Amino acid sequence: MRAFIAIVVAVVAAACGSNAYGPSSPANVEQKTVAALPSLVFTPATLAVAPGDTVTFAFGSVAHNVFFDAAAGAPADIPGTVTNTRVGRVFAAAGRYTYSCHIHPEMHGTVVVGGAR
Repeated sequence: MRAFIAIVVAVVAAACGSNAYGPSSPANVEQKTVAALPSLVFTPATLAVAPGDTVTFAFGSVAHNVFFDAAAGAPADIPGTVTNTRVGRVFAAAGRYTYSCHIHPEMHGTVVVGGAR
């Protein structure tokens, strides 16, 4: 019985230290992640980054994709049905890049690079 309780405590403790999109970062590290949530929203809806930054799109158990509106300098789309992974895209040029999920058209967001308006 003691062994069983020890195992349960270990499993619960391990589960408390994680989140659905990987390990958490130190508080002083700026997050450049957009999460595709099961509630059919991208969060944050708008993310500001510097030219050359990599934005990570984090996908959980619900299938999503990311298609950027036609704009010079936009990164490659994330096509198909993506689940349970993280995909990075480099935003090399200043600009305003809007995107949406073609599976769930109500999902959309914007990456603002270099203070573009």
